Amino acid sequence: MLNRLRAALRPAQARPDRTAPRAPDGHVLYAVGDVHGELGLLRRLLDAIARDHAQMVERHGPLTPVLIMLGDYVDRGPDSRGVVDLLRGGADPAGRTLDDMLPGFTRHCLRGNHEQSMLDFLDDPMAALRWLDFGGPATLRSYGLPAVMEGPAVLQAVALSEALAAQLPPSHRRFLDDLTYQVVYGDYAFVHAGIRPGRPLAEQTAEDMLWIRAPFMLAEGPHEKVIVHGHTIVPDVDILPQRIAVDTGAYRSGRLSAVVLHGPDIRVLDAQRAGPL
Repeated sequence: MLNRLRAALRPAQARPDRTAPRAPDGHVLYAVGDVHGELGLLRRLLDAIARDHAQMVERHGPLTPVLIMLGDYVDRGPDSRGVVDLLRGGADPAGRTLDDMLPGFTRHCLRGNHEQSMLDFLDDPMAALRWLDFGGPATLRSYGLPAVMEGPAVLQAVALSEALAAQLPPSHRRFLDDLTYQVVYGDYAFVHAGIRPGRPLAEQTAEDMLWIRAPFMLAEGPHEKVIVHGHTIVPDVDILPQRIAVDTGAYRSGRLSAVVLHGPDIRVLDAQRAGPL
């Protein structure tokens, strides 16, 4: 049973202050960490979310369910194409769409630095060569393309960019182009990487929301909202007074996590790698 699906509920860590942040009344929020091409884990976690929501409704009555994807759907894992296709409204290998898995859910898909890097590579491969060094080849393979081509590196990059543009379904490109940077619910703000401490949420830059690490991760004071984020891998979902880190490194740990926010309550759902669904 150790390598079977596990949906683990863990109690929230104690907050040092007396005022707990709250999700909006009548809502339950599910924020999912970085998927990185792990379609099997995503499917398992979405099923766990559906079961959890059904149990929440049994206990609390009707609730407005919200799914928030924190970005980094592509690169590193084996099936970036499948993840993008499911999130943009397509079907999984069993023929199920997100509407089938999570009927009635409001959904938000945020932009991660890996989606931005993929788009940059499509638009200007010479200015975005680094995408090929931190996960891009896995995405190319998932779209049926080689990770390298013959010839000088410059010509390879241009050829790969052109081949990806030709292979990328228009619906996938629209999905990537339409990804947003930030969403706010109640006392929580959701972004991919974090925010610049001391700057209002409305004035955060795309660069910081996609890429920031140390200035945000090391900040100890309160922010305008509690920030729920991915981007920086943590061994377990890290629940702190000023932020919640949800990226548990699915592509290398075999574990994809979500944080569940309902009123003042904070819980965690995990899906672990197992056999085919």
